Amino acid sequence: MRSRSNTSRRTVLTALLAGAASVPLLGAAPASSAPAAVLELPSPAGPHPVGRRTLHLVDRHRTDPWVPAARGRELMVSVSYPARPSGGVPAAYMTESEAQRLLEAKGLAGVVPAVTVAGTRTHAQLDAPTAPGRFPLVLLSPGFSMPRTTLTALAGELAARGYVVAAVDHAYESVGTEFPGGRVPPCVACDRVDVEEAVVVEGRAADLSFVIDALTGHRRAGLLAHVIDSRRIGVAGHSIGGAAAMATMAADRRVRAGVNLDGGFFVRDAGSGLGRRPFMMVGAEAVHGPANTAGDWAETYDRLRGWKRWLTVSGAGHFSFTDIPWLAEQLGLPDPEVPLPGERGWYITRDYVGAFFDLHLRGIPQPLLQGPAPSHPEVEFHRP
Repeated sequence: MRSRSNTSRRTVLTALLAGAASVPLLGAAPASSAPAAVLELPSPAGPHPVGRRTLHLVDRHRTDPWVPAARGRELMVSVSYPARPSGGVPAAYMTESEAQRLLEAKGLAGVVPAVTVAGTRTHAQLDAPTAPGRFPLVLLSPGFSMPRTTLTALAGELAARGYVVAAVDHAYESVGTEFPGGRVPPCVACDRVDVEEAVVVEGRAADLSFVIDALTGHRRAGLLAHVIDSRRIGVAGHSIGGAAAMATMAADRRVRAGVNLDGGFFVRDAGSGLGRRPFMMVGAEAVHGPANTAGDWAETYDRLRGWKRWLTVSGAGHFSFTDIPWLAEQLGLPDPEVPLPGERGWYITRDYVGAFFDLHLRGIPQPLLQGPAPSHPEVEFHRP
């Protein structure tokens, strides 16, 4: 991967720990250098309790682009949804094996214990009964090399607001994703120096369409299919996952609205296939503001013909739209190169992404999306 905006060689925990001046990027510091902590994701603001189920999906009709000998294209999907109160077992953030692999991938084992990362407290109940009703579906795709867990807080927030949310891990594109049987496949794509971004984007678009098929089909999704309103589907992604969000919309007319969180677009004529459907671009001002003429946001924005927004956040870094800064600051390891606090980055992401889907999938007016707001002074609107 060649794009600076997708920082494809940085794993989730490399990014989490790289901000501490006393902790080298490759993790030579002793374990005692990191404070002991119990990590916790932000509490959802929506009215619904949140349930979560994990699905292993295999598209037998497609060849995996990274490992052609594999038996189909494998995906791991965490589905968060509005639930009834259950008092059940809290859903895990990730497995200890996943956390350990992430640490080992960048030589960070011993800096922060894997059990600390794996034990991050979520606000979802495992396999909780679904709430009554039918809800819009939103799919989430993470950045290249990163697992779906980096978008857990956003998934939980949207589920609490009244969405079924499917966060998707794409096989052989993550350094730490556990599949059934304890398998943690290597990130084959990470080691391919000849990887073209468009191959990743187009492959993920096909993945996300397959996930829609699975979740709206009773055979695979079971009871979840009964609570999904298949007429109201949205998609969002971080980094190259944001490019995949737009590509999914272009390829699949079922998807009504999409969001790109700080990613380039990479494919030719990005944005031209969306028709009048709404799309929002939210990114770090330093990379995705109009002053950066090397990026592809301006030309993509010009191709959009429906409702659209181009927002940048002053002081944000590439990972400000994920769980990473929130967790890093709990460990006392903020990134000194990113002025925006992790907590503030979370609230901006929550408010704007939530407002976007509330407007376009639920028809609820959102003044926040009409222009600059005193409550969010970091957010600038471009070429509205």
